Amino acid sequence: EVSEILERSKRNVAHGLAWSYYVGYLKIVLPRLKQSMEELSRANPNLLAHRETWKLHILLPLSCDVCDDLEKADSSIQYVTDLPETSLARAGTRKRVYKHSLYAIRDEDNKPWHCAVEFATPLQSLYAMSRDEAAALGREQRLEQAKLFCRTLEEILGSSRECAGTYRLIVYEGWGEAEPHSLSRELLWHLRQQRYEEYPVPGDSPRLDSAPLNLQLSASDGPQSLRTDGF
Repeated sequence: EVSEILERSKRNVAHGLAWSYYVGYLKIVLPRLKQSMEELSRANPNLLAHRETWKLHILLPLSCDVCDDLEKADSSIQYVTDLPETSLARAGTRKRVYKHSLYAIRDEDNKPWHCAVEFATPLQSLYAMSRDEAAALGREQRLEQAKLFCRTLEEILGSSRECAGTYRLIVYEGWGEAEPHSLSRELLWHLRQQRYEEYPVPGDSPRLDSAPLNLQLSASDGPQSLRTDGF
């Protein structure tokens, strides 16, 4: 009965998407990320000079507005190269390829900050569901599911030892802001925080990959700012 109630209210959609994203993708690629970064750094020492940013920066727009081309979304974001790929036998596919792209994020002085970044693809699925009448997922329900997805993903990754220190969750409103460089500014804020404000604690395993997500799951609430700098 509980399962049927959850299905009718669409409460289990985000939970299932978060676990599928973790088990079917992040748990596979994140433990291998540092090795890929190391290989690229040996070949191109200037691209990855700051190890504290050797993480997969996962973009999580609460609007579920996922674009396929970051360079078109923000001209201050420029594709540089792909990290060395991982090839694994997976679900009947002999050599399934997993890879990430490295981008240069240009700051106000046109200085490049390099990082691996990509959108969380399940949010694209939520957006598609909200536009399909058969899914019966309205705009407010989509927002609530996006918040629940982000919170569930943060909890899952926070409990994963093999993924510790390999990711950075970047949650933002993403309502199609008129500001053309809002996405690059968001990325730069996180890159600067990692480089200048985060320090490991000796004898502990701090979770510096992402701050706890204070997401209020209420259809009447708009997206709450997750930043601590007033934006």
